[in-house]
Amino acid sequence: MVRILAADIGGTHSRFAVFKAVSGVLDMGEARWLASREATSFAHLIDQLRESGFALDSGFDAAVLAVAGPVVDGTRCRLPNVPWDLDLGDVELGADRACLINDFAAQAQACRSRVMDHARILQPGQANPDGVVGIIGAGTGLGHAALIPDRGRWIALASEAGHMAFPFTGSDEAEFEAFVRRETGRGCAEADVVVSGPGLRLLHAHLTGQWLSPADISAVITPESPTARWFARFYGRACRNWALAVMSRGGLVIGGGVAARNALFVTIPEFLDEFRSCSTHADFLCTLPVRLNADDRSGLYGAAIHGVQWLADEGVPIAPCL
Repeated sequence: MVRILAADIGGTHSRFAVFKAVSGVLDMGEARWLASREATSFAHLIDQLRESGFALDSGFDAAVLAVAGPVVDGTRCRLPNVPWDLDLGDVELGADRACLINDFAAQAQACRSRVMDHARILQPGQANPDGVVGIIGAGTGLGHAALIPDRGRWIALASEAGHMAFPFTGSDEAEFEAFVRRETGRGCAEADVVVSGPGLRLLHAHLTGQWLSPADISAVITPESPTARWFARFYGRACRNWALAVMSRGGLVIGGGVAARNALFVTIPEFLDEFRSCSTHADFLCTLPVRLNADDRSGLYGAAIHGVQWLADEGVPIAPCL
C-alpha cells in the first residue's frame, strides 16, 4: 500500500485529500475544502489545513499538488487568479517526494478514473481509444489540457491557452469585446476572462446593466435569456477551437465549476450549434463524443493518479490505479 497526498489548488477553492493505493484500487480518504483567497500565502494555506485537523505530517509516499497556473521545475507556480506565489520549498508536507502539476493536467488524468462513471453525455459519438482526449473547463479561469496516448501510457499535456485572445465575431460581439477591455484594463479580451465565472459576470453586466455574482446570475437566467445564449455560444466556440487544436479523436471532456453548477450553459442549443459550426471539419465535430464531468473531486483523483505513475516510474512496486 502507498499513501498519496493530493491537492487541487484553484482560484476559488483549495482541496486536499489522502489517497491509498492498494492492489490496483485508488481510494480517497480524509479530505478538506478551503477557500484559496482566505489565505495570505501558500504557507498560510498549509497552516490553515493543519489547523483544520487534517493529518498532514504522516509519512506520505508522494505529495502531488495540482495548481491553476504554469508550473516551473515541478516546484513553483505563480497563480494568475490568487494573489500569492506557490513554492514547495516554503512548506513541509510530510512526503518523501513532492511536486506540482498543472490543474488541468490533473483533470486530464482524471479522465481515466472512476469520476467519469457519471459524466453527462452532451453529444454521443464513437471515441477512438488511441486518440487524444481534449479537456477544457470554465471556472475562475478557462483551463485546457490534452491526454495523449504513448505506447500504453497516457501523458497529460497542460496548456495556458486560456490566456490567448478570444475570437469574437460580428459587430454585437465587438461591442462586448470593447466592454471587456474597458472594464478589465487589458490590451485584449482573453478567453480566460470571457469563458469563466468572471466572464459570465461581465457578459451579464454588458447585456443587462446588472452587476451580479455568477451564482446569482445562474439563479435568475433561463434558456431564453440573452446571457445564457451568448455564454453558451462562447463556451461552444472555445470547446470547438480546442477540439480542433488537439484533434481530440478520443473525445472532449468539459470540466470546471461553471458548467458543473449550471449545466444550462452546455445543454441549450446554442452550445452545440456553435461547437459544430466549422466550414471544413463539421463532420469530425458532429460525431465527436462530448461529455460533462461535474465531479469536483476530479483534480484530486488526477493528482493521485499522477502520483501513482510517478512512484511506478521510480521503481516503487505498485499496480496501476484508476
